Amino acid sequence: MAIRLNHTILTAHDRDATAAFLIDILGLQPSRRYGPFLVLQLSNDISLDVLGSEHAIGGAGLGADGTVTPQHYAFLVDDPEFDAILARIKDRGLPFWGDPFHRHAGVTNTWYGGRGVYIDDPNGHSIEVMTAPYELD
Repeated sequence: MAIRLNHTILTAHDRDATAAFLIDILGLQPSRRYGPFLVLQLSNDISLDVLGSEHAIGGAGLGADGTVTPQHYAFLVDDPEFDAILARIKDRGLPFWGDPFHRHAGVTNTWYGGRGVYIDDPNGHSIEVMTAPYELD
């Protein structure tokens, strides 16, 4: 069997609000509950399992002071999905950037022959949405 990523955990201050935010912005199906997680199923058989900081197992995703440690999550989408996601970002008045360092506000990038945008979720996680994967040397 080939090695494939099955799921990853996204630690959040407020599990329910974070799952609702991602469902809304990314246009995902409603979450499913699995123990302390709200599971967001992605179309490539990978799930994003949202865990509230009060349930973080062994401090997973938490700083020493109990704060959520921001992570980066990148989503590869097609052009129609990108257009719909960007429209939802703009409709909700969310700040967005064309780069991960927040230097180019209010624009999208055109890297690798596609388009990309970055937003922050309510926990400070960097959410990247792109239409073309990176071309690695």
